[in-house]
Amino acid sequence: MKKAYLEFTVGLFVLIGLACITYLAVHLGELEWFGRGYQVVADFDNVSGLKVGATVEVAGVDVGRVEAISVGQDNQARLTLKINDKVTVYQDAIASIRTKGIIGDKYVKLSLGGASDPLSPGGRIRNTESAIEWEELIGKYIQGKV
Repeated sequence: MKKAYLEFTVGLFVLIGLACITYLAVHLGELEWFGRGYQVVADFDNVSGLKVGATVEVAGVDVGRVEAISVGQDNQARLTLKINDKVTVYQDAIASIRTKGIIGDKYVKLSLGGASDPLSPGGRIRNTESAIEWEELIGKYIQGKV
């Protein structure tokens, strides 16, 4: 009887440990299994340095993630953004690719717009500003083309 109780207790602690590890992996890894939201797409001339999973921010607040990066029509980079349900993006929204700090990570800055019609799920953000390529700017400056 004592051996069965000991085995039950050890098994219970193992299950609790696995549950804790799973919880930490999901929350520290910022995984979203059941996250709610809707998708919108945006086409950019250049998204250099932006990665899938990068944040989408409005006024410095995280409101979504970059779900996919692909090459769309006209050989432009097409981003698929997953936006939180509580945030409404309007037809005249502007999406910009920015850098956190001087050498920080890239993210998408979203200005929601103020038009009367909201952007439908799966809609396209038409106004975009591509990433700034510092190497290109420095090269132009050195060559005297700025």
